[in-house]
Amino acid sequence: MKRKDDILLGDLDAFFASVEQRDHPELKGRPVIVGGVRGNRGVVSTCSYEARAYGVRSAMPIRRAALLCPEGVFRPVDMKRYQEVSRQVSQVFERFTPAIETVSIDEAYLAVTRGQGLEAGSGIRAAVRRELDLAISIGVSSNKLLAKIACEMAKPDGIKALWPQDVPDVLWPMPARVLPGVGPVTEKKLKSHGLTLVQDIAQAPEETLLALLGQNGIAIKNYARGIDERELETEQEIKSISEETTFSEDLFDRREMLAVLQELSAGVGYRLRSHGLFAHTVSIKLRYADFKTITRDISLSRDTNQDSDIYRAARSLFEGHCGKPPWRLLGVRLSSLRCSRQLSLFPEDTEGTEERLTSARDRLRKKYGQEMVIQASRMAHKEEDKT
Repeated sequence: MKRKDDILLGDLDAFFASVEQRDHPELKGRPVIVGGVRGNRGVVSTCSYEARAYGVRSAMPIRRAALLCPEGVFRPVDMKRYQEVSRQVSQVFERFTPAIETVSIDEAYLAVTRGQGLEAGSGIRAAVRRELDLAISIGVSSNKLLAKIACEMAKPDGIKALWPQDVPDVLWPMPARVLPGVGPVTEKKLKSHGLTLVQDIAQAPEETLLALLGQNGIAIKNYARGIDERELETEQEIKSISEETTFSEDLFDRREMLAVLQELSAGVGYRLRSHGLFAHTVSIKLRYADFKTITRDISLSRDTNQDSDIYRAARSLFEGHCGKPPWRLLGVRLSSLRCSRQLSLFPEDTEGTEERLTSARDRLRKKYGQEMVIQASRMAHKEEDKT
């Protein structure tokens, strides 16, 4: 990516739920909640806008979602299907530019020649709607920060540009929480000093922000001024792959956390394999109810691209550092990526077993949906907790 490029952020609207509504026309217009069957101990992966009107949100326990939305249609996660559709969307992106940074299964940054961002974004939206019958919101700017904010402004099913020259009129009147790094705790600290709007942060003395937030305060001030120097990490430049989720309500149940951890592990594992890469290091990110955040990592004995290896490592990190509930955020990150697996000097008899298991799970997902595979894991967790 060159700095003269326009940056786009494409985000598929309520992706899992939209795929379910598209594939099952009888669900269109109904509140669809993806994550599990009514009454189980899972969490909401995503939900349609009809369900959001009832207050249902991603990462909410299924049982609470059922209480908020009695008329909700609950669907298990069919990750195999969503991955297939995600690849189809990526093929649309590739017709417009080779410079793509995949953020998650439903979100990606793209770089196109300066001045062509709105035209390219409109073309992408039209192609995704026409060919895949899905809605995608797109933000356009000259950097990732402003493209992300523009994309949020465009939702649902729209396109919006936010240029640096628009920052004083458009971004500054917004509440401080729209900026990356401004969560509830930081927002409270800023409010205690009268800094409630983005404009207040942009115009605040650096020494004030340093005293309040440390070096993070300077980064947030730059964001408030619309400055973001982050480059796109295209497929050839990928140094890490990560996914995380912030819970709309703090989680207390360890088994629910492990279920989320397993889904995150499957998500990063899929992206790893789609790039033909292997990982040597697995990390978790964990945020507690008081907003204290930790990251912990572990180096594997040999590189892997298997969901089960990733999950085992992530689970060992979680169990060693989970502390006391409740928890607010959970993430998984893969790094030390390589294009091929490092060969072991002492091959194990089980070599290839995990690959076969992954293929078997993928076949089960295709036939029965992701939730069937996750349920077996949850049962194992339950039995472990009894011992």
